[in-house]
Amino acid sequence: MTQTLHFSTEQKIRLDEFLRQELPARIGQDVSNSKIRRLIVAGAVSVNQRHTQRPSFELRGKSEITVELDLEKLFYEKQPDDIKFEVTPESVLFEDENLIFINKPAFFPVEQTITGNRDNLHDAVVRYLWSKNPKLRNPPYVGIMHRLDRETSGVILFTKTRAINKQISELFQSHSFVKKYLAVVPALLEEGTQFTVEMNMGRISSSTQAAKWGETKDGQYSKTDFKVLSRIIVEDKPCVLIECTLYTGRTHQIRVHLSSKDIPILGDTLYGGLAAERIYLHSCELSSNLFSVKSNCPW
Repeated sequence: MTQTLHFSTEQKIRLDEFLRQELPARIGQDVSNSKIRRLIVAGAVSVNQRHTQRPSFELRGKSEITVELDLEKLFYEKQPDDIKFEVTPESVLFEDENLIFINKPAFFPVEQTITGNRDNLHDAVVRYLWSKNPKLRNPPYVGIMHRLDRETSGVILFTKTRAINKQISELFQSHSFVKKYLAVVPALLEEGTQFTVEMNMGRISSSTQAAKWGETKDGQYSKTDFKVLSRIIVEDKPCVLIECTLYTGRTHQIRVHLSSKDIPILGDTLYGGLAAERIYLHSCELSSNLFSVKSNCPW
């Protein structure tokens, strides 16, 4: 669970040195130099309300430092088997002067994490745009407006200009996007079956375990519509393909909602699904009154 830590200093000191002095006492355990650097590079630290990703950044005068900290992630060492991926014209679903939509592969993180210097989709988009305009002296701007889990594939949106961020953010906050996913679950439902799941969702695992979400009394409201599209065979298992339409965007929402109906997603062992080569969840559509971008089913 993420917590926000606030520090204040008037020292003239490097940011990483300051956190090395102050952070262990605040959280009650030692923090290695490499983890502090990862924390800063991952964008979890702000100085005077501005994100600072340079460990060598020098604090001067009165500085207010904010750290967004998830202890579970900070001390998690296992490296997942990320794939190698570069953005190409074939993986770009739509692009204009303000927006770029990518067909994200499974097993590739969206952004840098504090668990190490991992390649990620944000950096890959930056590389792609820079290769199209190599005369730029600095990397092109790429803004992250939403996220997909590392294991989830499909449509994801990035902004190319800061000027459009507010408008896109307001679309997400007002639920003006249509967000549809495809999921593969056990063949326990008939084609054409429709149902809706609504619940308040919150974290149900301890801070020392893998993050798991579920129904809680004081959680955030969530709602998903489901429709069974067809019967399919995946990894030699009889399954059905389900279309999932989100009204809200909670962590693991589709995974939790389907598990609550005893039809967990194939490969989603965290929520009771059968073991498989991947979690069979795909972002197939992201639409608004401004655009409609779709990604074909990969199965």
